[in-house]
Amino acid sequence: MTRSSQPTFPGFDRSQNSDKRQVKNGEPLNDLVLSAYSDGNDRTFPRILRLYVAPGSTIADVTYGKGVFWRRVPPDQYELLATDIQDGVDCRDLPYKDRTIDCVVLDPPYMHTPGGTAHKAHAPFEEHYRNNSTGNRTKSKYHDAVLDLYRDAGREAYRVLRDRGVLIVKCQDEVCSNRQRFTHVEIMQMYDAIGFVAEDLFVVMRNNRPGVSRAIRQVHARKNHSYFLVFWKRGKTKGLWDSPK
Repeated sequence: MTRSSQPTFPGFDRSQNSDKRQVKNGEPLNDLVLSAYSDGNDRTFPRILRLYVAPGSTIADVTYGKGVFWRRVPPDQYELLATDIQDGVDCRDLPYKDRTIDCVVLDPPYMHTPGGTAHKAHAPFEEHYRNNSTGNRTKSKYHDAVLDLYRDAGREAYRVLRDRGVLIVKCQDEVCSNRQRFTHVEIMQMYDAIGFVAEDLFVVMRNNRPGVSRAIRQVHARKNHSYFLVFWKRGKTKGLWDSPK
């Protein structure tokens, strides 16, 4: 149908028909934050901050370690409170008052060592993850110790976060006792019960190819990716997530 053949009816105004170009706010771009990356934690983490945490916010990284996440974050962009168990600050017992933090970053040991006394033969693994002989100071071992640590640290994060504050969690799925454990799903379920809203998920793929020693027969797919999970504290607030200004 051509413009000249358009029908007319009472109230029809040809000057305001659909041929008139509609202008909307915003501008086209392709510099978007994506949901999956293969270029490491130190490049992925700043993108998450860009999307979910406003500049000038107070961020408590409660498992700071060597500060890998922060290598590409400008030091003056946020007020960073960096603590770690190696410095005597347990992520389950933080030195902050209730509802005083804008964002908490949590990256605890998320794998367990081999069973029994095998951790003695896997000293580097046990030193890094500490989920076997120490049980992460919980009453559990192996994957249950991993979950206990996430649960207790999540409760403490909820305490110190202000309403609608953001919790960024790093995790990875694993196989324990030949059973598939989808850790990221288990964490989402635990944190929903605490009062968090699961808002986003980012996948980070490792660049090198993982292997395994003394494999007789492969039963499950070998994990070569991990997750950043983004939650926000529901508190007394309702509604949907609103991007920071």
